[in-house]
Amino acid sequence: MLRHKSALTSASLVIAIAAIFYASIWMNRDQAADSSFVGSDTAATEYIEESNPEYRPWFLPVFTPTSGAIESGLFALQAALGAGVFGFALGALWQRRRAESGSRSTTPVPTAAEESEG
Repeated sequence: MLRHKSALTSASLVIAIAAIFYASIWMNRDQAADSSFVGSDTAATEYIEESNPEYRPWFLPVFTPTSGAIESGLFALQAALGAGVFGFALGALWQRRRAESGSRSTTPVPTAAEESEG
């Protein structure tokens, strides 16, 4: 039964990932083939500048990357650090829950004293 539940969960996850992938392609279907991908910050800035040409930003960026490749690399680094923090927190919560439930390994590990006696 457990194996069946695991297979059902895996199949559901694959279907969900495929649905998200195809939905993102479907949502972007009206874009011209030569248009480049821009982030939400760029799109919002362009919209604000078009609707209110006299708008002045409250803050200026502290650092502006010199190229798109550097910007992409910094974004990937930020994503990797975020994934690391998320994974660490998830592991810590899992360990805490495991310790609170009192679940231990089913096969006892012999201590050094027990090994020297045997």
